[in-house]
Amino acid sequence: MSDSTSGLQAQIDADLKQAMRDRNETAKLTLRAVKTAFMQARTSGDAAHDISDAEALEIIRREAKRRRDAADEFLRVGAADRADAELAEYAILQSYLPQQLSEGEIESIARDVIAELNVTSMKQMGQVMQAVLARTGARADGKAVNQVVRRLLAP
Repeated sequence: MSDSTSGLQAQIDADLKQAMRDRNETAKLTLRAVKTAFMQARTSGDAAHDISDAEALEIIRREAKRRRDAADEFLRVGAADRADAELAEYAILQSYLPQQLSEGEIESIARDVIAELNVTSMKQMGQVMQAVLARTGARADGKAVNQVVRRLLAP
């Protein structure tokens, strides 16, 4: 571990060591996958670089989304055991992400944006989505925001 390792990366390193001591295979595999994603991010581009906590959070968010989408797909094809495994990994990753906004909180933000932008039709959904996602940041999933905005703009 270098001096430039972010706090989040150090936490994941420590949690991985603990998962190995506890023989928690799910946590071990999940955290190793995250560390691999960090390494790929560090070495992508022209020169190797350290990643910030913000970049690390984005990587974890992306990995969590990947697990959730895979679980949905496994459920769709009837592989409940595989879906459960993906959801277990998703739960581990969620513990590193900021607390997610409730649907009601997202709806409140979306209503404010719609009023501020004076949006009247579904054609302007892109503007609303961009503004809502800018306000919610990593605290709201794009899919959840999309569903709320669609519902609010529906005729």
